[in-house]
Amino acid sequence: MTANGTPLAQLPEQVRTRVSALTAEVLPSVPDLPAPLRKVAAFAPARRARAAGQQLAVALDGDDAFRERVATQVTAVLATPLSELVTHPDEADPVELAGLAWLVRPEGWQDVVDRAVGRLAERAEASGAERERTERLQRAAEQAEQALREARARHREELAALKAENADLRRKLGETRTQVRTTTAEAEQARQELTAERAAARTAAAAAERELRQVRARLQQHEEAAAEGRRSARSERDDATLRARVLLDTVLDAAAGLQRELSLPSASGTPSDRVEAALAAQEGSRPHSGAGALGPSSPALLEQYLAMPRSRLVVDGYNVSKTAWPSSSLEAQRTRLLREIAPLVARTGAETTVVFDAAGSESRPVVSAPRGVKVLFSPYGVIADDVIRDLVAAEPAGRVVVVVTNDRELGGDVVREGARLAGSEGLLALMQRSG
Repeated sequence: MTANGTPLAQLPEQVRTRVSALTAEVLPSVPDLPAPLRKVAAFAPARRARAAGQQLAVALDGDDAFRERVATQVTAVLATPLSELVTHPDEADPVELAGLAWLVRPEGWQDVVDRAVGRLAERAEASGAERERTERLQRAAEQAEQALREARARHREELAALKAENADLRRKLGETRTQVRTTTAEAEQARQELTAERAAARTAAAAAERELRQVRARLQQHEEAAAEGRRSARSERDDATLRARVLLDTVLDAAAGLQRELSLPSASGTPSDRVEAALAAQEGSRPHSGAGALGPSSPALLEQYLAMPRSRLVVDGYNVSKTAWPSSSLEAQRTRLLREIAPLVARTGAETTVVFDAAGSESRPVVSAPRGVKVLFSPYGVIADDVIRDLVAAEPAGRVVVVVTNDRELGGDVVREGARLAGSEGLLALMQRSG
């Protein structure tokens, strides 16, 4: 800032453009124009601003008398007096207010310019945030359109398959009708044959009736003999049952005496308890009291989680590495963490993802991920915590998902989503054991 206030060149581009436009508008009416500006005074206002923008800025900055003459002409053509704009600065356009205040320079004009420039900066910042939000919404809309196109393609394929199936069903229906006609003719022939067979059957039935009466007589004789045999067998069975009961009572009395002598306690639980506990763990139920008592930083608890079927391990990368090696560079922390987690992943077979925060950087470092470990960097403007929340939310309910972090807010969020929480210290201790 100079002794005369902020130079025009240091004002925002919108204000400089407005000052040039105001000056170009009244340039023909300004007396004693500098020589470089006389030849453009006859141009149209927009052309004056384009052709002599640099000369106007130099003349306004370097010649206070010329600026005051311009200010006099600008004040004369204003639709709204400058005093009203200065009195209500929040209702005025900050670009218009800053340009007029810089030209006319009423009392306290520098403060008016500074406040207007500050409002412009706030507006630019808000506009940038709105653009970012618009871009995010546009990306989401593009993804939705892509999903819609894919769904339409699937529907077309399904429709083609249904048409083919319908044609096949029509063909089968024709074949079935032909078979029905053939079967009807065969059935008529069979009916005629059946009529003849019935006549023969009636003759055979009469002969069978006579034979049946003879069989019934013999059957009655056999039933009387069988009843006598059953009465004899029942008597023998009653004797065997009595002997078995006496032997059973003897065994029960001996077992009760042995239990009293050995002071055996009553059995508790059932054989299905272990199966029910395993199923509860696979469904994401609350861990039993023994596991809960270990605490989130216990390596034993983390070992139990990773031993579960198809366990999923998500690691808050920098949260763990800064806990272990705070004095090392971020690159050294990443390299060491990935190197030391590899043996643990190889031993447990857990599906593992390590997420590093890269919200403040548009570039991504090159890393060498060990076998079985996925490495993710959060997108620009997105923190690693949000990426981890998305990974947990994408997993199906019931799968064992373990998140390693000391961040309380992130830990609370993932636990509410059904994930298991483990502290950074527990993972570091477990990696040392595996190494």
